[in-house]
Amino acid sequence: MTVRCAWAEGDPVMAAYHDAEWGVPVRESRMLWEMLMLEGFQAGLSWRTILHRREGFRRAFAGFDPAKVAAFGAADVERLMQDEGIIRARAKIEATIAAARIYQQMQADGENFSGWVWGLAGGETVVNDGVSVPAKTPVSEAMSKALKARGFKFVGPVIVYAWMQAVGMVNDHAPDCFRR
Repeated sequence: MTVRCAWAEGDPVMAAYHDAEWGVPVRESRMLWEMLMLEGFQAGLSWRTILHRREGFRRAFAGFDPAKVAAFGAADVERLMQDEGIIRARAKIEATIAAARIYQQMQADGENFSGWVWGLAGGETVVNDGVSVPAKTPVSEAMSKALKARGFKFVGPVIVYAWMQAVGMVNDHAPDCFRR
């Protein structure tokens, strides 16, 4: 029997995500941005809710292509507000479009999103004990502050820490989890 982190048990979608993605270091800028946007949509909700709608989000947000999302306008916001395949929260939709523009500006300025965020995280995966998993850390607080300074929204330190776990900046797999 495969032993996983308890949160991934009982739901095949969550188990598949846990087994293949959660905690695996992501170094590709676009995927890091996509995951940060999805974590922002999770604010006030469960990750299960977001994960079960991820394909709807990908369809609605042009495959999370920052260049395409940055070009979205008011008509796109209204279209997205009617899309039952995503979380229809205007502030989160508008924050995602704004974040695409920030991402695009970083690229235009010669900044690599992956290099920037991994640099803020210390550059390497931090392996924690998997028992006393914090909601936030000094690193997630500093990264949250840096993201907010750039203009990103829905990037509080708790959301940022969850994102850091998801993209492998930290390893919080349970001690007996096969992914540890």
